[in-house]
Amino acid sequence: MKEAVILAGGRGTRLQKLISDVPKPMAPVNGKPFLYYVLLWLEKNRIERVIISSGYKAESIVNYFGNSFYNLSIDYATEAKPLGTGGAVRFAFRKTTGDEIIVINGDTYFPIDLERFYLFHTKGRNLFSIALKRMKDFSRYGSVEVDGNAILRFNEKKQCTEGLINGGIYLVNRQFIESQQSREVFSLEKDFLEAEAGSGNIKGIVFDDPFIDIGMPEDYLEAQALLKSGSK
Repeated sequence: MKEAVILAGGRGTRLQKLISDVPKPMAPVNGKPFLYYVLLWLEKNRIERVIISSGYKAESIVNYFGNSFYNLSIDYATEAKPLGTGGAVRFAFRKTTGDEIIVINGDTYFPIDLERFYLFHTKGRNLFSIALKRMKDFSRYGSVEVDGNAILRFNEKKQCTEGLINGGIYLVNRQFIESQQSREVFSLEKDFLEAEAGSGNIKGIVFDDPFIDIGMPEDYLEAQALLKSGSK
């Protein structure tokens, strides 16, 4: 487990009143881009190489981070046109070398223990693993139904008193996902995960770490407090 792909192409349209015209993962948090804290967590978890998948305003990411971040080597997979989250993963995978790749949503912060996640994935010989988060009183996220570690179903967004959500961190067997979807443009969540749910190929493990998604203004503001001490 040495490589990670970060999906960093989001526009952040719901944050336009709070941030300048930059990709959502570049939204400033305590004077640094949100993506800085994601990379810092990866570096602490001994990831060695990151491929940042971007499209919208990609140059703002390249100009800030360049080709390294502390002990991380950084490469870029820049889309000429929007490929959807699934297409972006496949496109970025062309720059990876390993068989099992971490994939992360660049607009969420969920600092799980990646070693524990990797052991869960490899010991179970999983093809696709998801880090899950237990939440209470939520309506922003769709819930995830499981049977043991097997993911049965992804439910639409609705008010839930308690349940599991997709934490936006995946461990992916590259050959598996490349063989499952022939389209160039597709959604990882809608076209792949929802289709594969219940097949036994998608597994999940629950983590209790803090979770934040900066896609909404209130959560973006909350990130300022959560990440206050998370810098070098």
